[in-house]
This record gives sequence, structure tokens and C-alpha cells, in this order.
Amino acid sequence: MNLTERLGLAALHCLDPERAHGLSLAALRAGLVPLPGPVTSPRLATSLAGMPLLNPVGLAAGYDKNATAIGPLSRAGFGFIEVGAATPLPQPGNPGPRLFRLTEDRAAINRFGFNNDGMEAIAARLSRRTPGKVPVGSTSGPTRCPTTAPPISPASWPAAARMSISPP
Repeated sequence: MNLTERLGLAALHCLDPERAHGLSLAALRAGLVPLPGPVTSPRLATSLAGMPLLNPVGLAAGYDKNATAIGPLSRAGFGFIEVGAATPLPQPGNPGPRLFRLTEDRAAINRFGFNNDGMEAIAARLSRRTPGKVPVGSTSGPTRCPTTAPPISPASWPAAARMSISPP
């Protein structure tokens, strides 16, 4: 890590973890984060379910829940990106605090509870993006917030199936 990256990380660690998470996404969208571009090598290239991947290291669902930073994230060196979890309806997730740092373990505990903008909004963002070499997938989850709507069964998720994976 260079000095700028170390200073940025130190600043984020001074903030509430959930606020830092949001600011890191905002920094990506604003172009304030140095991005290495694709990480490729014949030794790293692989495939998954017939889809070619530049490398086997991917970004799991949970970081970019609402598919708002796919462009910058696809230049961050990942072989694939997963957004979500997307629920049939928008929901706020669990009450806070819900993200906890375990600094000594270099880990975090996430209890967000599927806070997201909903499948339709996320699918719309995915459909507007220009496909590239980094596949983007989406994870689906149930709507759980009783103030928003009763739970919806997986049988009623046809939109989730259509947005499940976006090949290059």
C-alpha cells in the first residue's frame, strides 16, 4: 500500500464502520480511488459455468449492494463481481449498529439484514451498464421488513432469475 492508500484507510478506520463503507463506495464513484485495472495472466485465467474469468478472485455480494459502483469495481482487479443481496422490494435492513470491526482479527461482522434498493432498481442499474470483461452477478434474498411488506416466496422472484448473472 502506498502512503495515500494508508492515509485513506486510516481515515476510514476513524469513522463508524457503516459510514466508512458508504464513503468508500462514494470515493469509488467519484474516481478518488486508485484502481489497478484488470489483473490478468494466462496462469490466473479460469472459467466458471462456461464463463471466462480474468482471474479467480471475485468481490462477494454485500459491498456494492445496490450496484452503484460496478464501473470502478470492474477496474479494481477482480475476476468477477457480485452485487446484492437484492430483495423483491426495497427495505432498510436491520436497525443499527449493524457493522462491527474486529481489528485484531482483521475481520468484520455484518448484520445489515439485506438493506437494499430492491430488485427493480438494481436490475435497472445492471441493464444500463456497458458489459465488460468482468462478469457481474447478483444475489437474491427475501424481503423481510414487516413495515415494507410481508415476506415474498422465492417462487415469485422471476426478476431475480433474469438478473442473476450478467456475462461479459
